[in-house]
Amino acid sequence: MNRSRLTLSLALLTVPLAAAQTVAPAPLSVPGDLRPDAPELASRGQYAVGVRTLNLVNKGQLDIVKAPKEGAIPRYDRPLTVEVWYPAPGVSGSGSVLYRDVLGSGPNDPKRPNTPFETPGRATRDVAALQGGPFPLVILSHGYPGSRYLMSYLGENLASKGYVVASIDHTDSTHADKAAFASTLANRALDDTFVISEMARLGTAGSGSFLSNVVNADQTGIVGYSMGGYGALNAAGAGYGPQMAPLVPGGALTQRQAGNFTVDPRIKAVVAFAPWGGDAAVKGIGVNFGGKYGFWEDAGLANLKVPTLFVVGDRDDVSYYEGGVKPLFENAVNAERYLLVYQNALHNSAPNPPPAASLSNYDDYMHYAEPAWDMTRLNNLNQHFVTAFLNLKLKGQADAATYLNVPVPVSNNAKYSRNADGTPKADDTYWKGFKDRTARGIELYKLMPK
Repeated sequence: MNRSRLTLSLALLTVPLAAAQTVAPAPLSVPGDLRPDAPELASRGQYAVGVRTLNLVNKGQLDIVKAPKEGAIPRYDRPLTVEVWYPAPGVSGSGSVLYRDVLGSGPNDPKRPNTPFETPGRATRDVAALQGGPFPLVILSHGYPGSRYLMSYLGENLASKGYVVASIDHTDSTHADKAAFASTLANRALDDTFVISEMARLGTAGSGSFLSNVVNADQTGIVGYSMGGYGALNAAGAGYGPQMAPLVPGGALTQRQAGNFTVDPRIKAVVAFAPWGGDAAVKGIGVNFGGKYGFWEDAGLANLKVPTLFVVGDRDDVSYYEGGVKPLFENAVNAERYLLVYQNALHNSAPNPPPAASLSNYDDYMHYAEPAWDMTRLNNLNQHFVTAFLNLKLKGQADAATYLNVPVPVSNNAKYSRNADGTPKADDTYWKGFKDRTARGIELYKLMPK
């Protein structure tokens, strides 16, 4: 040890114990905070954020988990826990909260036990809602398994910008209660539309709810990840093909086939992160019922008429890109749609960064992480592009389109060319909202209805 290190070590040993205990801990890393290279719309909005937990019950639903091999499926009152983020009085980013969740892949899995962990946030629990609305509604729908906190960074961010965000714990599909996959297949879109109706009810004048006059469910967007994307597309009109009916007992999936349901007119936009089910072979379910586009045929995709933003990694190994999400984007011919591609990303384009509790378990860690990307960077990009899309489609802010209608679709090919005062030169093709050298590894495409 050199003399300077020895002197420093001896000095540290002489610090009184009481003084050492008063040293402030390092600040927690909060999902949704910005890296210095974050694009313009990633930042939090003008509002402080409140958060509350709702316990809703959708009565008389088919109990797919308890379906017998033969005969009628029993019915039950389906519980749904929903986390609601909303604009609140106060200073933007001023709140502090801990979201309590568990890791794992369902109960009683010895390889991935339900390990508790906490995710910090910048919201205030149970505070009154701001009365400056009503604000558009956003439904957040997690993957399988997942939780209502899986995308807390995005829920808080959107609430700070004037949205009410309802994030669903889909029963039978969370880390804590994962059950028969058929329940997830049958219930995702039904959960989404039920929660929209409940939020509308709570938002009416005189409802007695903290959401009274706060939420405008007539302007609703659904943001779904993986199985959440699968359900969001269906809720917005993309009916499943009849070949998929055998995957759910009692033909329960037939109610979500093309032509068998009416699209909720309150749904005005969809963001589908790595939506599962578009691969023609529908890999991972043990059978090959898949149609032309997995769960979808041309007729089903043609019924998707809601503006849709698809987000996917071009190396997605769960929902797939070339044979999965990209064909959905290309063949939803009656919708205005965008395709945001993260180069070299796998399936985890949407979640919070990996919690510290996941570092000792490879499978839990890889449930959150992207090997080729920093997750905070991905979160910031999602905040930027989802904000632009929802501001355009739910709030009618025409200038938001300039962040989506990029001059060149591959960001690596964009040219940053500015005058001394920062204004663009004639040959500038850089993406709006990105600082020099920061639009890298991203692609963005747009197709209009035929």
